Amino acid sequence: MPLVIMDKTLYFFFDIIPDGFVKSLSLLVNQHRKVKKERKMGSCPYCGLTHNVGLVSTRFAGTDGVSLEAAKWAGVFEKQGCRCYYFAGELNSPPACSYLVEEAHFHHPDILDINRNCFGVHKRERHITQKIYKYKEKLKDEIYKFIEKFKIELLVLENSLTIPLNLPLGIAITEVISETVMPAIAHHHDFFWERQQFLKNVVWEYLNMAFPPHLPSIQHVVINSSGDNQLSLRTGISATIIPNVMDFENPPPPVDDYASDVRQALGIEDDELLILQPTRVVKRKGIEHAIEIVHRLGMKAKLVISHASGDEGYDYEQRVKDYSEILNVNTVFVSDIIKERRGMTNTGEKIYALYDIYPHADLVTYPSNFEGFGNAFLEAVYFRKPIIVNKYSIYATDIQPKGFSVIEIDGYVTEDVVRRTREVLENPELSKKMVEKNYEIATRCYSYSVLEQKLKNLIFDSVACNPENITI
Repeated sequence: MPLVIMDKTLYFFFDIIPDGFVKSLSLLVNQHRKVKKERKMGSCPYCGLTHNVGLVSTRFAGTDGVSLEAAKWAGVFEKQGCRCYYFAGELNSPPACSYLVEEAHFHHPDILDINRNCFGVHKRERHITQKIYKYKEKLKDEIYKFIEKFKIELLVLENSLTIPLNLPLGIAITEVISETVMPAIAHHHDFFWERQQFLKNVVWEYLNMAFPPHLPSIQHVVINSSGDNQLSLRTGISATIIPNVMDFENPPPPVDDYASDVRQALGIEDDELLILQPTRVVKRKGIEHAIEIVHRLGMKAKLVISHASGDEGYDYEQRVKDYSEILNVNTVFVSDIIKERRGMTNTGEKIYALYDIYPHADLVTYPSNFEGFGNAFLEAVYFRKPIIVNKYSIYATDIQPKGFSVIEIDGYVTEDVVRRTREVLENPELSKKMVEKNYEIATRCYSYSVLEQKLKNLIFDSVACNPENITI
């Protein structure tokens, strides 16, 4: 009699098998099943052990895109049998898995001084070179201590080898990997050649060496096809494309009691539209377009800007305020009460998470001139809100072809854009049809399952399981 034993990856087909062999094979398969059942949740699916992963960046805190995506990646790592530890200059992770080094932050005074004397200038002074090497050695020692303390098996480098906000950190990481051949995944969000302020510099030798480095033990990940093309063209490095994602398999919960008063807290009247600009106040966000649209709509509305200026200065914020005043648009800056987590201000006001604000928005504006991907776009889709989006390059090449239904600006605001925006705001059925279509597309293309599928292969190409512990 033919015998077939099936256990997912095991298929044996025999015509004539001795009884003793059948019994031994059956015992082996049953043992394999028993081992799988006995493994703890969160252990490696291959060896049953837990692997230690070290995430390294300038900061893991706040609502910037790098921090948000790193948290999603950490969830996948833990699901695949890894334990995550964090190295940065600012951290909101539990102390037991954190390694804080102030000099790793781009806001550290000496790192800021290095940047001022390396970018936008014609000559690098010798004392700046000495300062770069001084902090490189300091950070390098700390990275070695981090690896030793937490017995790190894999480094995940979150934009720290991509954009040179902290030159000594990038050089230190590169040297550590070169000296240890430590397996690493470099997660690139936005390269220095994509930012105007980094193109005039006196540190080309460091940028070519470490942003990013071309080392055999590093696997590179980019978030869009343009990044993949440019990385390959400029450095010869091949990369895996893993887009930013949201948890579309699990829709957002309904508004709870805490967030029920958001409109009142933001000063939105009952007959007033809440138009949300869920970004930092930086030049490339093109916020003037949002102000112009609100002005030309001629509807009672308030433009709410959720984030502060961040690391790119405050001149543009003043420009946005002045432009709002010129066009008589009621624009409010609410970064003081919108943070990563709920809480209270020093004056006793409620602090809301950004996810508390989205459900109350009537429209989301995203008129960026450039984005590495577009987290705010996905967030608006996740909360089923109509979107105005400028056709920035990554949207045009990677997102638009998926078929999303949005109001598009092609570099400037037209009367047709204003008409379509007014139509969506005045026609709830049209708005619902658009947002439901967008949610369905995003579930297929930008959900957590997409991240898990793509990242799983990288993890187990990088982490070496002890052969003695591997069970088939």
